[in-house]
Amino acid sequence: MATKSSGYNAVDIEILEDLSPILHRPGMYTDPANPNHALVEVIDNSADEGLAGFAKNISVTLYEDGSAGVEDDGRGIPVDIHPKKKVPAVQVIFTTLHSGGKFRKTDKDAVYRIAGGLHGIGVCVTNALGKRLEVEVKRDGALHRLVFADNGKVKEPLRKLGSVGARESGTHIRFWPDPKYFDSPKIVVADITALLRAKAMLLPGVRFSLGVEKNGKVETQTWHFPEGVRGYFADAIADLNPVAETFLGERYIVAQSESDSFTEGEGALWAAAWTPEGEVVAEAYVNMIPTRHGGTHVSGLREGVYNAIRSFIEHHAMGQRGVKIVPEDVWSRASYVLSVKMLDPQFKGQVKHELISRDAVKLVAQMVRDPFELWLSQHVDEGKRIAELVIRQAMARTRAAQKVERRKSSGVAVLPGKLTDCASDDPERNELFIVEGDSAGGSAKQARDKEFQAVLPLKGKPKNTWQDAQETLYSNKEIEAIALAIGVELHKAGEPADLTALRYRRIVILADADVDGSHIQVLLLTLFFRHFPKLIEGGHIYVAQPPLFRIDVTSLGKGKPARKLYALDRQELEGMEEKLRDEGVAEGKWAVSRFKGLGEMSPEQLWETTLNPDTRRMLPVRIGDEVLGEDSSIFDMMMSKENASQRREWMETYGNLIDADIS
Repeated sequence: MATKSSGYNAVDIEILEDLSPILHRPGMYTDPANPNHALVEVIDNSADEGLAGFAKNISVTLYEDGSAGVEDDGRGIPVDIHPKKKVPAVQVIFTTLHSGGKFRKTDKDAVYRIAGGLHGIGVCVTNALGKRLEVEVKRDGALHRLVFADNGKVKEPLRKLGSVGARESGTHIRFWPDPKYFDSPKIVVADITALLRAKAMLLPGVRFSLGVEKNGKVETQTWHFPEGVRGYFADAIADLNPVAETFLGERYIVAQSESDSFTEGEGALWAAAWTPEGEVVAEAYVNMIPTRHGGTHVSGLREGVYNAIRSFIEHHAMGQRGVKIVPEDVWSRASYVLSVKMLDPQFKGQVKHELISRDAVKLVAQMVRDPFELWLSQHVDEGKRIAELVIRQAMARTRAAQKVERRKSSGVAVLPGKLTDCASDDPERNELFIVEGDSAGGSAKQARDKEFQAVLPLKGKPKNTWQDAQETLYSNKEIEAIALAIGVELHKAGEPADLTALRYRRIVILADADVDGSHIQVLLLTLFFRHFPKLIEGGHIYVAQPPLFRIDVTSLGKGKPARKLYALDRQELEGMEEKLRDEGVAEGKWAVSRFKGLGEMSPEQLWETTLNPDTRRMLPVRIGDEVLGEDSSIFDMMMSKENASQRREWMETYGNLIDADIS
């Protein structure tokens, strides 16, 4: 394999700062619960070597002393001197943020064109949060060793230990997590086991193994799925008695002319089956990174399959009068494994549990829908059994919604006149957006999905209700409108509250992405925290995240049409601009504009960025039992009239840490 290493050298390692940001705020870069994510970063690098076609064997070992080792037979990390840093490239990778071989996406022959690593931060986290980290590299006929200690400091500079065979290559990394950065210093074996098993499924040509040391002996288990997803998925649903054969597919962009929006090599691999009962299997990956919380690629799969099944039901006249099929009817009994390849995916946070790339919806839906429609037409009996299961789910959902509606209508409820309600009677599906002002309310009304999304505009900023007695609140028309719209009475923390008349599963605070919008968010959160606490406890309150900036990218020629990108804040804007430069887009080929408010957005923009369940970003509002008292004291300091001096003291102490929007 040494002959392949010529395409991966120090010059391929690009530098976009030392490790101090990680040590200062480790929670921004990793999951502080345990060192699993730090280990996964190392595993992902080896897996990317397998994805690139170089590594055939990847082994992970968990030792009794709490350390972990990862070894692969890939090309080996470059050890030559970096042209800018003047130190070995392997040292740059472990000590310099935003360095690596995974930024160059425009070159078809790039070292890692499609890979899990995106920011060049990964193994820097592992090194920074470790008491010790050892690297051994076999490359170009030599064995090299580099050792770090004390959270990323070079302990033993790179040196050559000896010679190896000309065809031997690979990397071995062992690190000892520093307990002071984690709630628990122990690696969760079950999670690593599941990860390696999934990686083996996604890389049929690579053998993965996990060794766990007990009493001085290492017990090893190995995973290798020569049939890839087909064999893995068959094992996963073996006991679920699917109603039809598994729908398997794989489709990628093979030429730029095939798609105006996507790049050669991007696409998806999937397996899906429908079962009448039992726990469903739901696994999704992007460039082999497991996305536990799903994301836009899963939304694309749902969209493509839903549209194909709905078309099949209509074509075969299987629909039932008064029963409308919605996506949840299709997916409540669906098991799936989805693996997507994207050139430049965007994840929510460094731990990459959720994909947020809006293009992924279109990419996956485009890849899946036509093959599934073809599969259904070729397997009509199988398709009818799937359709019958979907229709049964829809009928059960409709009956449940009717029962709730009858129960609600038994009382007298007058909805506020300013509420623009949705058509659906299913509270489990419906959403209410609370917006400030007629302008934003008008935009939201035009942009929403009238079927299940309602809009309640408020006049001006809500009242600060932190110290108000509940018996006086209904005199405020805005608060009365909120209570009437959601169908729940005011109540206090610890008191029983009747949520049976709740009209919307999600109640979303939708405010401008500026200082005034943040103030409105706080005032509404104060209202819900103080006077509707059961709604927060039940997970019904959300905060929408509309973008603050729009980036218009001009057309770059054939196959690269004009694009519109959206950034939540200035930090994300800077990241997007950096990615455009990495893509080879010249300065001046894009223009940045700032939204003055929601009312300035077109309905299409507001739908795509903020209201569409497939592409929006929303923050669920949660309260942990262990921090309830702390949350209350913070609200009291910030919202009580008599605590102005405390607020001033807080601002004098912590004001320098706030990234204020004063433009």
